[in-house]
Amino acid sequence: MENQFPSMAQQERKHPSKFPAQSQDVHPGAEHKMDPIPQYSAPNYKGSGKLEGKVALLSGADSGIGRSVAILFAREGCKAVSIIYYEQHKDAEDTKELVEKEGAKCLIIPCDIGQKSECEEATQKTLEAFGQIDILVNHAGVQFYHEDILEVSEEQLDKTMRTNIYGYIFLTQAVVPYMKKGSSIINTTSINAYKGHTELMEYSCTKGANRVFTYSMAKGLMAKGIRVNAVAPGPIWTPFIPSSFPPERVKKFGQDTRMGRAGQPEECAPAYVFLASESCSSYITGQTIHVNGGSILDG
Repeated sequence: MENQFPSMAQQERKHPSKFPAQSQDVHPGAEHKMDPIPQYSAPNYKGSGKLEGKVALLSGADSGIGRSVAILFAREGCKAVSIIYYEQHKDAEDTKELVEKEGAKCLIIPCDIGQKSECEEATQKTLEAFGQIDILVNHAGVQFYHEDILEVSEEQLDKTMRTNIYGYIFLTQAVVPYMKKGSSIINTTSINAYKGHTELMEYSCTKGANRVFTYSMAKGLMAKGIRVNAVAPGPIWTPFIPSSFPPERVKKFGQDTRMGRAGQPEECAPAYVFLASESCSSYITGQTIHVNGGSILDG
């Protein structure tokens, strides 16, 4: 494992504007099978103790944006990061190694967040291991590509709704009783919550729900001193893409943004750090940060 992850100093940041045609049969996909591997280590990001002594619980952090967020949380001084993931065991183990390399403890927990009992179990495992939860990131999700609404199966619809909506609610219900004043909840919504997406109809619906859930919980938890905000990524190069889109669409992924390319996970992760940190965002709740490469929101 020593040479598996190059040092941060060795990583150049040339962001690709096109990708090889590729696909994966399993959703939400495996990061270690992608070409190229997403950029997650943020070599130019220097930690300054913004999250010193905190414990964070993140869903869907075995890969993609979640992996980069977990790494930066550790770099910012989190004493422990607990990662919930679904089936990609290798990706989860790799992320655990990366987080521990930053100096934080890391617990990885396989979990179907669409099942309330599993969210409760993951929460208790985190508390038993680390004694506290200060930051919750609701990030795990699924999406299915369809060119016609008539192609959306009841099974896929139920899976998308249960993971992307129920999962956020179940995990929040499990964690909130243990949060103290100054804690932070960050939900991942999407640019598609604002502009929709013809081929990701049910996914876009759930991201709209995540957006309203954020605003509602911000109001509901304000009296307890818990801030609730969201990040709305645009097109970001993660395992979602080759496991969702047709290979020919993957080749052009992100080219319709104002910047002409897809974003990388490490370009999105600092927004989560900002919202998690009291020193940065103590007067911010019920808000959404957009990380989308200048994508037009009205068209």
